[in-house]
Amino acid sequence: MPISASIKTNLYKDSVALMRIAQTALAREGVRRATLLMGTPANKQMLAQAGLLRADFEPARPSDLMIVIDAATDDALAAASADVVRLLEGEPRPQQAGQARENPPRSIAMARARGADAMLAQISVPGPYAAAEAMKALRQGLHVFLFSDNVPVEQERAIKSLGRAKGLLVMGPDCGTAILDGTPLGFANVVRQGNIGLVGASGTGLQEVTCQIHALGHGIRHAIGTGGRDVSAAIGGSTLHQALEILAADPGTRVIGIVSKPPAPEVAREVLERAARIDKPVVVLFLGADASVERLSPNLVPVATLYDVAAATVALADGSRLEAATRDDEASRSAEREAGRFASGQRYIRGLYSGGTFCTEAQLLWRGVGLRVHSNAPVDKDLALNEKVRGGEHTAIDLGADEFTVGRPHPMIDPGIRIDRIAAAAQDASTAVLVLDVVLGHGAHADPAGALAPAIAQAKAACAKNGRHLSVVTFVCGTEEDPQRLSLQQARLRDAGALVVASSTAAARLAGEIALCAAQEVTFAPAHGAAR
Repeated sequence: MPISASIKTNLYKDSVALMRIAQTALAREGVRRATLLMGTPANKQMLAQAGLLRADFEPARPSDLMIVIDAATDDALAAASADVVRLLEGEPRPQQAGQARENPPRSIAMARARGADAMLAQISVPGPYAAAEAMKALRQGLHVFLFSDNVPVEQERAIKSLGRAKGLLVMGPDCGTAILDGTPLGFANVVRQGNIGLVGASGTGLQEVTCQIHALGHGIRHAIGTGGRDVSAAIGGSTLHQALEILAADPGTRVIGIVSKPPAPEVAREVLERAARIDKPVVVLFLGADASVERLSPNLVPVATLYDVAAATVALADGSRLEAATRDDEASRSAEREAGRFASGQRYIRGLYSGGTFCTEAQLLWRGVGLRVHSNAPVDKDLALNEKVRGGEHTAIDLGADEFTVGRPHPMIDPGIRIDRIAAAAQDASTAVLVLDVVLGHGAHADPAGALAPAIAQAKAACAKNGRHLSVVTFVCGTEEDPQRLSLQQARLRDAGALVVASSTAAARLAGEIALCAAQEVTFAPAHGAAR
């Protein structure tokens, strides 16, 4: 089993670039694993846990790139290694005759001098260096989109304090998505511009809400990501507060939406008190937390799901009345039809998510109808997924978590881990429903549904061969304007036999209703927001 382990010194690439390079190497026949990680202590620890840490990697520094390739043959190893070297070196830019070669800027100051009208620096360097680069950008008068993770919390406080003092935004660290005046940053979708402003401590959650607003015919003024740690007690919602101030003062923003996993209680109180003083409607989603906003101000609208954020902000932007959702009878009939096809013993949901926020939302919706769901990212800590949890439980797995991405790209880029999990779930005679998210947009796989469709069809066929029916509930987070095209992705999933619904909320609700019907329990009745 040929394995190559090497270090490229002083060669930094951000995680998205490394994921794409690894994906190219993995596409080679006979390549089992391709791992490209910067030499941080955290990355070394992850490699050790995966059994991939080599003695050669001990001297690697955070600015050094560690590369491991595992292949079935020497030829496959050589071909994959050549792919990695070629992609790391990059293709030379074409040069016109007589044109002097322009050296790339080596610092933020050099880049700032060349681009006098620049307003923002996008930073993706190793965590130990990220705060210093962010400080340099702020001192140059630039807003900061900080994609880097592994930034110490005290450094995050320092750069955000400087940003606030200078009136500049610091989005991140570990900020995956933003859209500023129509310009996408990180993982983002192509959506129309409009008068709805969003702020989110949730990457895929922000993507889903922007796409649903687009689907409802409206557009985004700004979607400001904060980084997940921003709403912790240690940071105090610094960027979230600043974003609210910006959106409140912006004449182009008519309605504001907040999308976040549960903030620290004191942060939630402060955010709600600040939002209550804004003279615009503010829709609030703290996933899994009681917003308790009714008593504060009539301009605050609490909601429970990602779809509800989109529906509420659109209704308020239209100046129309926010109607309570009604029951979706067709979804109920579909659930009953699906459940009627199951064999004895089929009753459990298997959620296989690439987006952590989708995994969280699904657990909350399923908990709301009495389903106990185990997860590697549990909403209820006593339902943590462990080796004792086997087939006889509902499960929701965030496949983008660190334990699944060591040595391979994120599932939004590389579908391999989900393909394996789909096949395994189909072999489990207790599996009734698979739930899959498909995320489009910048940085995502070029054809994610096309990659998953054969696995879905094969899983359904394998179940049918054994006298069982497999329900596969899917949704696509994206738009028709995304490079992957929403309608094309949906069609590929339908052709494979999947049920395709319009939102993450609808997918979780439908899967929950199917599971309840399979267990011959009370028909699912949404408490807030019908499946759409």
